[in-house]
Amino acid sequence: MVLVLVILVALSSAATSARAQTFDALARTAAEAREAGRLDAAVAAYRRGVGLRPAWDEGWWYLATVLYEQGKDAEARDAFTRFLALKPDTGGAFALRGLCEFRLEQYDRALADLRKAQTLGIGGNVELTRSAWYHTAILLLRDGQFELAVEPLTMLARSETENEPLVDAIGLLVLRLPFLPSERPAGKSDLITAAGRAGYSWFGRAGVEAGARFRALIDRYPDAPGVHYAYGVFLLSSDSDAALAEFRREIAVNPSSAYPHLEIAFEMLRRGDGRTAEASAKSAVQLEPHLPTARVALGRALVEAGELEAGIRELQTAVKLAPESPEMHFALANAYARAGRKADAAREREIFLKLKK
Repeated sequence: MVLVLVILVALSSAATSARAQTFDALARTAAEAREAGRLDAAVAAYRRGVGLRPAWDEGWWYLATVLYEQGKDAEARDAFTRFLALKPDTGGAFALRGLCEFRLEQYDRALADLRKAQTLGIGGNVELTRSAWYHTAILLLRDGQFELAVEPLTMLARSETENEPLVDAIGLLVLRLPFLPSERPAGKSDLITAAGRAGYSWFGRAGVEAGARFRALIDRYPDAPGVHYAYGVFLLSSDSDAALAEFRREIAVNPSSAYPHLEIAFEMLRRGDGRTAEASAKSAVQLEPHLPTARVALGRALVEAGELEAGIRELQTAVKLAPESPEMHFALANAYARAGRKADAAREREIFLKLKK
């Protein structure tokens, strides 16, 4: 009996050693094929390697990235998923899986993964970082989350030369058109490009050039929806009276848009005119009841008017509509503080700081 056990142990050890040798050989073969650009051979070797060792995180990573490079998005997505099960804090893997999902038109999943990647940090890969910013921005545009798209598009405008994909995305943003660039409305391409070129100069801090481009946009498209609104937002920091005039022109041209009412409301809040702000905010809410910024404008106006409970209800609605927006939590925290609800205010401030970070 003892002899049998010894033989079985010896056989098991020999089998384990053979598997290890086979795995090591596959790992070398896979790496050599990948480095030589023989991608099909690399994929085959990596597949065998992770079959032998399912916890081989490096193998899953290279399998996923090679499949991504080959444009095999569904397979690459699944391989990144296996890698993330082993290394769940790898921002680059979330970014690449998000890009796979984007190309597979799984847009909600893609946006979630790309935002997760940016939360974790993507590392020093500049090309991947910029791609993640861009795709995050255009997915936010598609969802109508325009305010959240401002930051990534601004970073791109300040780090890239003017190019068609970026210009088109900025054009959709400044005109408040909820589409992917590839799905922009027929017949509006020239308008979107002109608005995007003005917005690119604005975001890139080329103020004089931006002003000239916006004026040319107004001259060419005086009755196009969104144009006066975009110019008004540009003017706000330098000439708020002229900006308000542009917002009123936008309302005349485009009465179904909530955005000019919204900007008037925020400007009136800045000026301390809560009642005028409230009227404009109510118009925005009537036009777009599910727009978080409309709810936050109305909530702030009501709080300023001393209607704390009504204002808090509006701000709570804003937070529910946009739970990942730091500004919504900040406004709600301030309202709670004014109402003496210290614990609620502290909770919202903590959420704000976490999201802002």
